[in-house]
Amino acid sequence: MEKQKTHWKRLINPDYIGVYALPDGHDLTVTIDFVRRETVVGTGGKKEECTVAHLVDQKPLILNVTNSKTIHKLYGPYIDDWAGKQITLYASTTRLAGETVECLRIRPVVEAPKLPAIGAERFDKAIESIKAGKYSIDKMRSSFSLTALQDATLDEIEAGNA
Repeated sequence: MEKQKTHWKRLINPDYIGVYALPDGHDLTVTIDFVRRETVVGTGGKKEECTVAHLVDQKPLILNVTNSKTIHKLYGPYIDDWAGKQITLYASTTRLAGETVECLRIRPVVEAPKLPAIGAERFDKAIESIKAGKYSIDKMRSSFSLTALQDATLDEIEAGNA
C-alpha cells in the first residue's frame, strides 16, 4: 500500500478545508454540522463576512454562491435544514484575479461511500464465520465491495449449496 503524501498546504494549517484535504484527489463525502455567517480573515489580514459550513470531523468549508446553490438544490434553501446532511466535495478550478486556481466544488448528488474490498484470505475467514453462525451474509454484503466470484459464493451459501 502506497503511503499518503503530504500536501504543502496541510503544513501551514489553514482554518478552512481546501482541495489538499481530498484523499489522493478523490471525492470526499462529509456531513454538515451547522452553517452560519461569520467573519473570515483572509490573506493579508483582510476580514470578510462569509457563509461557513462547519463539517463533522473536518475543517469548516467557506461556501461561495456556486456551492451554496448546489446544496440548495440538494436540500432546499434553508441553512437550518442542511445540518446533518451529507455533501460530496471534489476538486475543480476557477479563475481568480486572472489566474486559474484550485477550488472545492460540491457534487449535485451525494456519492454513496465506497465499500472496501475484501482480500481472499479475509473472505475465507468470513465464510467460516458465516457457516459457524457468527457472521451474516447481509453484514458481509453491507460491509464490503465484493467481486462477482465472492458474491456467487455467498449466493451458494444462501441456497444451501456450499
